[in-house]
Amino acid sequence: MRSTQQFSITLPNEMADAVRAKVASGEYATESEVIRDGLRALQARDQAVEEWLRRDVAAAFDAMKADPSRAVSTDRVKARLAAAAKKPRARTSNAL
Repeated sequence: MRSTQQFSITLPNEMADAVRAKVASGEYATESEVIRDGLRALQARDQAVEEWLRRDVAAAFDAMKADPSRAVSTDRVKARLAAAAKKPRARTSNAL
C-alpha cells in the first residue's frame, strides 16, 4: 500500500512562482517538498494555537468564572484602547 497520494492543485501565479523559486534556489529538490514543508508549518501553527487556547485562554476563562470581579467592562476596555491610541509611539529604527 502506498504511503503517499497524488494531488493536482491550482495556485495563484505569485504562489506558483514562489514554489518554483524555492526549487530553483536549491532549497528544495521538488515542488512537492515545498508544499509538504508549507503544510507542516501550517500544522505546527495550528497546534501552537490549540495549545495556547487550552493553556492560556482556558485558564483565563476558568479564573474569570471563579472570580467574576476580575472582569473588565467593555466600556473600560474601549477607554483604555482609546487612551493607548492617543499616546505617541516610540520610533524604532525599523519603522517605515
